[in-house]
Amino acid sequence: MKRIFLLSLVSVFTLYSCKEKLNKEEKEQANAKGSTTVTTAIGDITLPPPYETKSVTKRNSITEWPEGQTPKAPSGFTVTKFAGNLKNPRNTYIGPNNDVFVAESGTRNSADRITIFRDNDKDGIFETHNVFVENLNQPYGMLILSNYFYVANTDGLYRYPYKEGILKLEGKAEKIAELPAGGYNNHWTRNLIASKDGSKIYISVGSASNNAEHGMDEEKRRANILEINPDGTGEVIYANGLRNPVGMDWNSATGELWTAVNERDDLGDNLVPDYITSVKKGGFYGWPYSYFGQIEDPRMKGVRKDLVEKAIVPDVPVGSHTASLGIAFYDKDAFPEKYKNGAFVGQHGSWNRSVLSGYKVLFVPFKNGKPAGKPEDFLTGFINDKEDAEAYGRPVDITVMNDGSLLVNDDSGNTIWKVTADK
Repeated sequence: MKRIFLLSLVSVFTLYSCKEKLNKEEKEQANAKGSTTVTTAIGDITLPPPYETKSVTKRNSITEWPEGQTPKAPSGFTVTKFAGNLKNPRNTYIGPNNDVFVAESGTRNSADRITIFRDNDKDGIFETHNVFVENLNQPYGMLILSNYFYVANTDGLYRYPYKEGILKLEGKAEKIAELPAGGYNNHWTRNLIASKDGSKIYISVGSASNNAEHGMDEEKRRANILEINPDGTGEVIYANGLRNPVGMDWNSATGELWTAVNERDDLGDNLVPDYITSVKKGGFYGWPYSYFGQIEDPRMKGVRKDLVEKAIVPDVPVGSHTASLGIAFYDKDAFPEKYKNGAFVGQHGSWNRSVLSGYKVLFVPFKNGKPAGKPEDFLTGFINDKEDAEAYGRPVDITVMNDGSLLVNDDSGNTIWKVTADK
């Protein structure tokens, strides 16, 4: 009996050793072809060499959602329309009293306003729907802090006097920080998040270009997350090398700052994967010199090797050209246990890929504050015809409501969807 047991152990060990050897050989073969294997928080990924496929432009067209049709969630969830007939509802913010603020803004023909929704009788239906403030300049980030309502326009951070319960901002805006606007790629969104104690505000600012093709002088204070005091003073670059870090949220288990980053284009169908990652203070994440650590961008080869050497590998790749722009950690108890402290990711969808990618909401499981599995589809059905690149909508921001339901901004569909768990 002992002999059989020992032979079994030897067999298992041999099989395991062969598997490890095979994995190593596979990696070496892939790397010999110009591919690169990188270790991320959810395991190894092998990235193809640049230009393995041609850079393709395939833009979607939008058709209206059919009457009564909604995006598709997993079994056990119900999707309803929270609000419709909006104009590019790009971002949502939940106030301390459960007011819902929606920034209606876009790249072109921007509505330039913030709309407020209020549930007066707390029955889950928001009866009040008013314009909260208008005549803005591509607003995105919103924040309530110490009797101020903050608005991040594309060109600056403003704050207004605020009193809980008001339905319209009437006071004069104070501009407390100038922000760089414009740029070839027009990464115009400026998101906001405050530290838990309210002593710091973080502002995300995307790059002015795809890969600094217009020079780094155009990228000052861009492709980074800024940290400031609530009055606009004390600015420091919290982290940089983040091409377009739109979504930001606090990891609900660890308190770390996380961001969703929209990566660079024109290197082929499968480069470079967008990602979500924890953000280290003083950290450099590669753009524009390298990606996923020390993989040099061929357009910047040999430039700033000092920075390339210290570039941080992002935690979780979420697909190339998916335009992953929203992130929200689920810190409530209304959803099944598997979703607790995990991250939802809003993917606006590709334009630089021969086959459409993105156009959905992903879920990334976490355990003990760390990614614990590969991203999985959570909300789909936004694509009508993949071959003809026709979509009903494009998800962007993800917001967890106080009752544990999930709001998903569909800016192209001019709709906000609400996802609730069935009881």
